[in-house]
Amino acid sequence: MNKEILIERLKTLGFKEYESKVLIVLLGGTPMSASEIAKEAKIIRNSIYDILKSFVEKGYCNEIETNTILNYQIIDPAIILDKITSDYKKNFNNKLLSLNETFGELQQIYKSESSRSDGPDKNIQLIRGFNKHRVARYMELVNSSVKEILGMYSPRRVVVEELSRDAQRFIKDGGVIRSIYQLSDDSALNAELVEACELFQKGGEQVRLAPFKLPNISVFDSENVFINLSADKNVPKHKQADLIIKNSDYAGHMKDLFNTYWERSLKIEDYKKEKN
Repeated sequence: MNKEILIERLKTLGFKEYESKVLIVLLGGTPMSASEIAKEAKIIRNSIYDILKSFVEKGYCNEIETNTILNYQIIDPAIILDKITSDYKKNFNNKLLSLNETFGELQQIYKSESSRSDGPDKNIQLIRGFNKHRVARYMELVNSSVKEILGMYSPRRVVVEELSRDAQRFIKDGGVIRSIYQLSDDSALNAELVEACELFQKGGEQVRLAPFKLPNISVFDSENVFINLSADKNVPKHKQADLIIKNSDYAGHMKDLFNTYWERSLKIEDYKKEKN
């Protein structure tokens, strides 16, 4: 490979130009003195010592002491790759940790500032905390609804007894429930979902299945919208969040979105026919 191209590629990996030139010279494999390396690399001799010292400290080359001078010899490039990969991963993880901590603090500032606001902004509520607290707020919206509940749900295990009981009570009181459940790549989970949805349907709930990705959004009486923001399962439970928006215009837009997905989704019987 052309040395100039190789130097440019090494520079994109974090090596400086002189470091790249020294590394390429050392790859010849022969023990060389600092002055010999500087001459072959065509770099200023005063620069070579700091570069070689750095390479030795990083484990890229060995320093060989003779009776007269110090020689330097490259180690196996595969070992150098191992060391660089390890450093990259460590640096990336440190930056990722710092990123998460920083934005965690920014989120706290946002929450604090939001809680101070007056007027219409009180109709937007960010709810953070453990799952049971957020579910309680969801159930408050369910229990205060009287006409219609529209729900879109990403893949999850459904608690049949609890949800069907709430659904049956709401429907018995004259309410309408329409729900779209997202199918997953897990056939066993899909089988459980279909079984649960059939029970919901028998109780009077209107159900469809989506073979595409859905947002976790529910609309209550065309007035209130509940959005689950915790799609990432790796987020600790106490840091997960939901959003409640009490605005009829916005709820109307979300209802339109629901109806679009409803038309694209499958009835349970149609899904079972496709599977067979």
